[in-house]
Amino acid sequence: MCGQFSLAAPLESLRPHLQGPLPPGLEAHYAPRAQVRPGEPLLIQRQEHGRLEVALALWGLLPEWVKDPASAHRCLHARAETVALKPSFRGAWRHRRCLIPADAFWEKGRWIRRRDRELFWLAGLWDRWIGPDGGELETCCVLTTAPNALLAPIHRRMPALIPAGLEAAWLEQADGHLLRALEPLLLPWDPADWQVDGQPVALDQPQLKLDF
Repeated sequence: MCGQFSLAAPLESLRPHLQGPLPPGLEAHYAPRAQVRPGEPLLIQRQEHGRLEVALALWGLLPEWVKDPASAHRCLHARAETVALKPSFRGAWRHRRCLIPADAFWEKGRWIRRRDRELFWLAGLWDRWIGPDGGELETCCVLTTAPNALLAPIHRRMPALIPAGLEAAWLEQADGHLLRALEPLLLPWDPADWQVDGQPVALDQPQLKLDF
């Protein structure tokens, strides 16, 4: 998965898909974005302390145990196959999964979207870094998986998507066998209802070099 996606839906279209309170000020300042880039705040759906809520988190995961955020590497993506093992992700995998709404994602010069143009959920992780002065920084990343038949000719990875109806299962606190039961959600998804738009084109901003 490349480092950009789209969330061009207005807030009134998004609201029926979101559960729980919105972040303070979001309704006044929300704007649809045709290109969401690394380092920008992402709208996420999460569950914390048993309560569903909507939050904003910067794209680029900063683990809670990092000492110096200025010099730390921030991961845009986490591989589904190893997320439970990597120190940067395993805590968030167990306790801080999230859903990231999108309506398309960018790959090798093309937009990939649902044929019906409906919203979908990127599988994500979030974390909260707390500084020595008590200041907090919330960040997130997108989980990736092996490509399906639609994406395989374009890229070796693609975002993992959470199917409609399984959002609550993804967000609920889980451990042990319950956590392992979530792993099938991260397998390559059925491309039947998806399309690749147009010929490869360049965006109006230079692409970042990303790690996968």
